[in-house]
Amino acid sequence: MPNRQPTVRDVAQAAGVSAATVSRALSFPDKVSEATRLKVLRAVEQTGYVVNQLARNLRRRMTSAIVVLVPNLGNQFFSHIIAGIESAASRAGYTVLVSDTRPPGGGEMLMDFVRNNRADGLISLDGNLPGSVLSAAGGRGMPTLVFACEWRDGLGVPSVRFDNEGGAELAVDHLVSLGHSRIGHLLGPPGNVLTDARFAGYRRAMARHGLPIRADWILQGDFTLESGVQAGRAWLELVERPRAVFLANDEMAFGFISELHRKGVEVPRDLSVVAFDDIDIAERYIPALTTVRQPRHEIGEAAFATFLKAFHGETTELVRTLPATLIVRDSTRPA
Repeated sequence: MPNRQPTVRDVAQAAGVSAATVSRALSFPDKVSEATRLKVLRAVEQTGYVVNQLARNLRRRMTSAIVVLVPNLGNQFFSHIIAGIESAASRAGYTVLVSDTRPPGGGEMLMDFVRNNRADGLISLDGNLPGSVLSAAGGRGMPTLVFACEWRDGLGVPSVRFDNEGGAELAVDHLVSLGHSRIGHLLGPPGNVLTDARFAGYRRAMARHGLPIRADWILQGDFTLESGVQAGRAWLELVERPRAVFLANDEMAFGFISELHRKGVEVPRDLSVVAFDDIDIAERYIPALTTVRQPRHEIGEAAFATFLKAFHGETTELVRTLPATLIVRDSTRPA
């Protein structure tokens, strides 16, 4: 066919099927038999037919683009989740657009973007989305919304999350197994679902082991390095100090340990520390950090798979929870 572009009809003739079957095989391969799909693919190769993705998307009212909302692009924790989303999206022919939710007015600008049909939906890693986004997204005729990692209860929106409570329990259980009974906790930011879930797991494990929870051993943080530094100073000022601390994320642990080291307190010689997340530097930090590992790449892949099902109107789990794993390294030792 030297003088024109091959068409669907040319593929259909070469495959010995109808043009409608060719369209189904290319757009919805699960709707045809494996034998038919292979015949169509061979005919596509034989004829040199190229799918016009833009035209196909316009007919199906889809853009093959998705927006990922991140509460802090500077936080390396989110990089593996985004990579997981991009990996799954690439296999499905999707483009991923990443947006930071922190700038003022970002919510309204974002909704203008998706209202103009430039994205099929949203995956939010931020559980505290602006009301304008929550009230519009996920509604009839509006882009599909899925939460990943963080979530907002009561919205009926699918979420893929980690077993935060179970992970916190593993952290406390590990410290107890080493003989520790004076165990403190450094919280994340107030009002955050991850903070609440990890604190709940800490309380449940402490109660299960019959250990007291002292108010002065519960320190306030906000998931940042600096709040870990401030927590280290607060620990040093305590009259009675816990001999082990479970911190709600790795970044705070780095600030906490470094501030104690600066004041002559060594981890784990003087204090055992367990954190949460297992970001890349945790293994190389000194001491290497004992921490609860989140399968971040898997969370991202699962979030996109959930989005794709919801976008096509398929039944999805409202909550998918991935299991917890504790990685034991050098920041803990027997009491």
